[in-house]
Amino acid sequence: MRCYKCFRPKEFCLCSFATPQIDAGVKFIFLMHPKEAKRQRTGTGRLAHICLANSEILQGLEFSQNTRLFDLLGDEKFLPVLMYPGNDAWNVNDENFIKLLLPKNSEENENEKNSVSAISARKILMPIIIDATWFCSRKIIEHNEFLLRLPKLSFAKNYSSIFTFKHEPRPECVSTIETCYYLIKELQAAKIVAQNVDAEPLMTIFKKLISDQLRAENERVQGLRPSTHGYDWKYNKIREIPNF
Repeated sequence: MRCYKCFRPKEFCLCSFATPQIDAGVKFIFLMHPKEAKRQRTGTGRLAHICLANSEILQGLEFSQNTRLFDLLGDEKFLPVLMYPGNDAWNVNDENFIKLLLPKNSEENENEKNSVSAISARKILMPIIIDATWFCSRKIIEHNEFLLRLPKLSFAKNYSSIFTFKHEPRPECVSTIETCYYLIKELQAAKIVAQNVDAEPLMTIFKKLISDQLRAENERVQGLRPSTHGYDWKYNKIREIPNF
């Protein structure tokens, strides 16, 4: 049996770690590849979604005809950005990025730009995150080149993933849920997200996922849990569970 909210087995349901939801004043959009939606039991996009208020998951490979996505892209109260690295990507410290968050014909007084009223008057940042394996992420970009015409946003700092039971293609690659966490923290440092927003539940639920997954793998190696996947034979050594 599965939980239909977090998509985890009932015994490993993580929904209790997602309450209350995090309201950062940012609208996260997850473009989820169908394989991620149906097969990736350790995918973090769904966990990020249940943690983040006002976030949405859009499933598919081809999004050029996705009515909901284009309604969001056309809504002037949002500033859509594609979370994507590159030389043309902004980070939270770029002045041009800050200016785009301002309403049209609006200027912020230097002394008031970090006030609650100033933050609420800005456009709502709408990061679009491709949620898929790295191979499938490339497929989504190939099928939706219009996404690359959106403003791109990347991190101001370098981060390493703690996703210990998956191998990232490069050290700087992080999971979907880590992307949300680090982005919120950087937005707070740049005074774009309020300081009282607590993003820690994102990492708490992620660490619990990692611990649960490693514990289940160890139990299969010890013969305490039946093998349920064709690739379980690859796991034949007891692995250390991190003490986060």
